[in-house]
Amino acid sequence: MSDMEKLVDGYRRFHEHYFAAEGQELFAELAMGQSPSTLVIACSDSRVDPALVMDCKPGDLFVVRNVANLVPPYEKGGGYHGVSAALEFAVCALGVEDIIVQGHRQCGGIKALFEGVPEGMDGEFIKPWVNMAKRAAERVRADHPQATADENLCNCEMAGILVSLENLRTFPFILNRMQQNRLKLHGWYFDIVSGEMHAYNADNLKFEPLIA
Repeated sequence: MSDMEKLVDGYRRFHEHYFAAEGQELFAELAMGQSPSTLVIACSDSRVDPALVMDCKPGDLFVVRNVANLVPPYEKGGGYHGVSAALEFAVCALGVEDIIVQGHRQCGGIKALFEGVPEGMDGEFIKPWVNMAKRAAERVRADHPQATADENLCNCEMAGILVSLENLRTFPFILNRMQQNRLKLHGWYFDIVSGEMHAYNADNLKFEPLIA
């Protein structure tokens, strides 16, 4: 069976066993509109699906996925602003109450930032995109000079989450809602090796296990 045939077969199982048997009422409700309370900014990596990791149903999360789960700083002017448009819609139209930046271990985008783009790839689009978080790599090199390469990749993955959280605060409509206590920001880091999720604690500046 080809990969495409597997996808078609998967859709068939979804339609016959989930949609028809369990999900009709849910999707009838969702057809009237969406009202998720949480926006998740996650990586495009095929191994890290926020809805799967958090065991969510359709309609629970508004998800933005891109290479290395990055958020650009607020800016006006030309160009295409896909992430910024999604932020504006989720915050201003849907009124989400929480934004989670979810990074993960073994992130190829962060590896390209920290070690350079993979051989055979010119990096025409990847390089300028991940360089958005270059201060994360600079901080890690300065703060962890004795760490191993693998340790510093993990450190940079977590530092990249913090850069995205910093950039989120540059959006006026986000900062305004935060000041009104209508919106909270969260940094989460998923270890695909152990299956553990860690959350950033702003009080001690560390990522700690999400659950005991």
